Amino acid sequence: MGDLVIDKLSMRFDLPDGGSVQALQDVSLKLAKGELLSVLGPSGCGKTTLLNIVAGFLAPTDGTVSLNGATVTGPGPERGMVFQQGALFEWMNVRRNISFGPDMAGKPDSETQPVVDHLLRTVGLQDFGNKMIYELSGGMQQRVALARCLANDPDVILMDEPLGALDALTREKMQGLVLKLWKETGKTIILITHSVEEALLLGERLLVMAPRPGRIHKEYRLPFAEMGVGQDLRMVKKDPAFGERREEILGMIWDMEEEIMGRQEEPA
Repeated sequence: MGDLVIDKLSMRFDLPDGGSVQALQDVSLKLAKGELLSVLGPSGCGKTTLLNIVAGFLAPTDGTVSLNGATVTGPGPERGMVFQQGALFEWMNVRRNISFGPDMAGKPDSETQPVVDHLLRTVGLQDFGNKMIYELSGGMQQRVALARCLANDPDVILMDEPLGALDALTREKMQGLVLKLWKETGKTIILITHSVEEALLLGERLLVMAPRPGRIHKEYRLPFAEMGVGQDLRMVKKDPAFGERREEILGMIWDMEEEIMGRQEEPA
């Protein structure tokens, strides 16, 4: 139990003019409990569509997603989402943002607040529980978003470009935090990113997706996430194997982008 199974998933969006866009085509994947998957690919390859279907925000045209043996038919607390922008509640302080899910579930403060205290320490915000969201930096806000997700104790954490808006130094620190949380919590994580380096650093498994229609082009099993737990990520990047993989995947995605541009420039 604990497996996330994506079986022959396809998604077609019908357009007002009668046309359609095949966002995903026959995507199949099985993730065991506790695996960390990064998903990478050129724009338009269906990365976010795939994540939204797993989250239950979209119903696929064909195929199924199941978790713990149950078919996903909509959003549920066993799947937590962390967005690119934290989607936090500006009118609540940090502590209340983190406890929002348990509060909505009717759990008493006596049960919830010790969990919130633990999560504040886990994400390094133990001195900021009573601060308002607008008082925090972007990196701190994403830490709150991670803690809020964990407060619901989901089986799977879905992350849609969660670090994309951060500056380089903050992003590297947050990458280290993601690896720390992965190891400490044992959660299954799917992370969408446009950064090849980030996908390599955070992907125990890495999918490269191809566009039109969106499909799995290549899968890698990598040692770098395990190497990066508790380590300086800059040292991981200096590993010769890391550089080789980065150049290989960059070339792969560059070729896809060139093909897309060629299609767009073809005469009607």
